Amino acid sequence: MDNEKDNNVKHFLDLIQKSRRGKFKVYIGMSAGVGKTFRMLQEAHTLLKNGIDVKIGYIETHNRLETHQLLEGLPVIPRRNIFYKGKQLEEMDVQAIINLRPEVVIIDELAHSNIEGSKNEKRWQDILEILEAGINVISAVNIQHIESLNEDVKRITNIDVQERIPDNVLRMADEVVNIDLTSEDLITRLKEGKIYTADKIQTALSNFFKSDQILQLRELALKEVAGQVVRKVENEVPKNLALKQQKLLACISSNDKTAKIVIRKAARLASYYNCRWCVLYVETPIESSDKIALDKQRHLINNFKLATQLGAEVIKIENKCITNAILDVVEQKNITTVCIGKPHLNLFKVILSTTIFNKLLNNLSSSNIDLVILS
Repeated sequence: MDNEKDNNVKHFLDLIQKSRRGKFKVYIGMSAGVGKTFRMLQEAHTLLKNGIDVKIGYIETHNRLETHQLLEGLPVIPRRNIFYKGKQLEEMDVQAIINLRPEVVIIDELAHSNIEGSKNEKRWQDILEILEAGINVISAVNIQHIESLNEDVKRITNIDVQERIPDNVLRMADEVVNIDLTSEDLITRLKEGKIYTADKIQTALSNFFKSDQILQLRELALKEVAGQVVRKVENEVPKNLALKQQKLLACISSNDKTAKIVIRKAARLASYYNCRWCVLYVETPIESSDKIALDKQRHLINNFKLATQLGAEVIKIENKCITNAILDVVEQKNITTVCIGKPHLNLFKVILSTTIFNKLLNNLSSSNIDLVILS
C-alpha cells in the first residue's frame, strides 16, 4: 500500500516537473547546407514580431551571407571567452541564458562538443539544463550525428562521425521538423558557394556531397522524422485504446564489434516502436570475471554504457544456459520482441549448439513473442 502511495506521489511530481520544463524543438536535416540555421533565424524573427522574448544563445552561420544577414535585429547573448591551449576560444554562456530567462532561446549545433573544462562535455547537456530551467529551446542537428545511426552513416559516407547525440535526446523533443532538399538542389547550392567557400567546393563534391550518398542520408532523415510523428500520435492515444505495449530485449555477447551493432539496431527498433527496451548479457562459466580477458571486460563495460546512453535497461546475469536465461528475462520483463545477432555471432552459435534451442523458439512462438535476427 505504501509503495502504491509512493508511486502515485512520484507520478504527480513527474507531471509537475514536466509542466515546468521548457519546450524543445529540433530542426533536423540530411547534411550541412540544407537550411536549418536559416529556418531557425526566420522563426526567431517571427517570434520577435509576435512579442515573444526570443534571444540567440548560440548560432553558427559558417559565413553564409544569407544566413548571416538574418542575425540583424535579433538580440544575441554574448558568448563566454575561454583560454585553451594558447588560444582564445568562445563557447555558449549557459549561465547567462539561465539568468536572463528568455521565453525562447535559439541554440545551434546540438551535437557540438564543448571545450575541455566546460561544465558539461556536450552542448545537448547544456540544452537539457536550460530546458530544466523552464526556458524553451529551438536547436538543430544533422542526421549523421544520431548515435544509433553511426554504423549506417559510416557505411554510406565512409566517415566515422565523432560528435554524436544519444537517441533519447531527440526523443525528448516536443517537435522535430525535417528541413528537406533534393540532392540536386543541395548540390546546386554547394556549387553556387552558398554552403562552403570556393576553395572547399570541389573537395566537398568529391567526398560528402555525392548524389547517391545524399539520397541515402535524406532517407534516414525522413525515416527519423516519420518515427517521431508515430511516437507523438501513439503518446496521444488513450491507454485503454492503445495496442499492447511493445518491449524489446537485445541479447549481446562479449564480442565488442557485433555487440555494438546489435545495440544500435535494437535502439532503432525501440525508437521506431516508441517502446522500452533492455540489453541482456549472460555470463556463462567460461566468461566469468576471473576467466574473461581484460580487453573483453573493458569492451563489455563500454557496451553497457552505450546501451544506457541509448535508453536501454542493462541486465547482466550469470547462467550456464543462455537459452534458459533469455526465457527467464522474457517472462520477468514482459518482453514482446527478442533481438539477437545474425548466425555468425558467438551468441547465436552458443544457442544453436545447445539441444534446447527449439525450446527457445517454441516458447517464444507459443507466447506470440517475435524473434528478430539482426544482420
